[in-house]
Amino acid sequence: MPKDEQRPHPAVAPGRSGHAVVIGASLAGVLAARVLADSYERVTVLDRDDLPGAEQRRGAPQGRHLHGLMERGRRIIEDLFPGLTAELADLGAPTTEVLIRSRWYLSGLRVHPTPTGLTTVLASRPLLESTLRARAAALPGVAFRSRVTALGLVAAPGDPRRVAGVRVQSAGAGVEVIEADLVVDATGRGSRAPDWLADLGCPRPAEERIDIDLGYASRTYRRHPEHLDGDLGVVVSTMPGWRGGGAIVLEGDRWHVTLGGMLGDHPPLDDAGFRMFASTLPVPDVHQIVSVAEPLDDPVPHRFRGSLRRHYEALVDAPGNFLVVGDAACSLNPVYAQGMTVAAQQSDVLGRCLRAGRDDLARRFHQEAAPLIDLAWRMSTNADLNYPGVVGPRTARVRLTNAYLRRAHIAAHVDPVVARAFMRLANLVEPPASILRPAMMARVLRHGFATSAPVPRPRPAGETARVPVTGV
Repeated sequence: MPKDEQRPHPAVAPGRSGHAVVIGASLAGVLAARVLADSYERVTVLDRDDLPGAEQRRGAPQGRHLHGLMERGRRIIEDLFPGLTAELADLGAPTTEVLIRSRWYLSGLRVHPTPTGLTTVLASRPLLESTLRARAAALPGVAFRSRVTALGLVAAPGDPRRVAGVRVQSAGAGVEVIEADLVVDATGRGSRAPDWLADLGCPRPAEERIDIDLGYASRTYRRHPEHLDGDLGVVVSTMPGWRGGGAIVLEGDRWHVTLGGMLGDHPPLDDAGFRMFASTLPVPDVHQIVSVAEPLDDPVPHRFRGSLRRHYEALVDAPGNFLVVGDAACSLNPVYAQGMTVAAQQSDVLGRCLRAGRDDLARRFHQEAAPLIDLAWRMSTNADLNYPGVVGPRTARVRLTNAYLRRAHIAAHVDPVVARAFMRLANLVEPPASILRPAMMARVLRHGFATSAPVPRPRPAGETARVPVTGV
């Protein structure tokens, strides 16, 4: 039995009752377990993998690639696990301000390096997940079971629309049924929840897809302080006709470099090809790193076919005690780094729904989470529709929005106010309306037609900068 299953738990606080089962022990599942621990006497988290420390696991293939925890997600997680940011820093994960000592490029132009009030935690996905699992496993009544595969849902006798548990198979053992008052699916994009619902006689959720054929490859390098002039990260967003990539400093004084391309334009895995692909990015920062730093491993590939959304909020007569979170509900283009933050937002919604009671919990949760997913879905898929080769509905609103955001990218290069607003929007801290306010639109239209401008130098917080605009 794994150690985390044997750990004794403190006495359960009054007011908790019942048993909740979470299928999937990645970030979405662990955050759901943390919230459920406030309401349920027992919370059991199941996963097919061994659950090691800060090591890569088979069930999270994207864990080998760059991840971004947006500020909205970090704040929610910090509320659920107080002191987590400081704990990750103590474990070696660098932290910095989003645009200070960290370079962001949009449409090939560097976003003005101005203070934003946003914190970036540069932790690897395995370190983040293992730290969260350890925190969750220490909660009263929470237990993790590894090497357990979920086979399907179990209906209550005489009531096929009420879930009474989950049927599982453990490694080296037979099939068993784990009884539960609530089942949460956090198994990711490959979720079999639609099949499980169909087996109970329930409808499958409607699905939306936007195929992009994204391929990327990642590699780690030994870092020296002089690399990137001492900065801790660089992100080069993918745009039409351009490849993208990024490099961040991880725990262990390593560079984590990821290169990617859309619509079948995928990076090679040999050393020379990897470096050559980096040289084709619209700015030289990533290529400079891979040209001088010592590689610590070989490039590892991953392929993402496209974004996928399942509309559980629209289901009628679905079980009231079975809900779906994370990528199992909506899998977004990882280029925009929204996935972990959307999962954190869903845990926040789940907490609110539980505080209002358990009656009809799944329906209330899916409907309250839908607007958050809608926003991330629109931001992600609208950006993908910038690519002429991506098939999808390009309404007049989508075309107008993308044209305006293209101007906002340019304006963010020279105007620190636009830069701050755009990054706060991208980090899901501010709503889309924040960049559409009259004063902000005036700035975007004033500076958004610059064809060239000097890259501004960082300035201290509170200092007012005047940046010349050329080529208007």
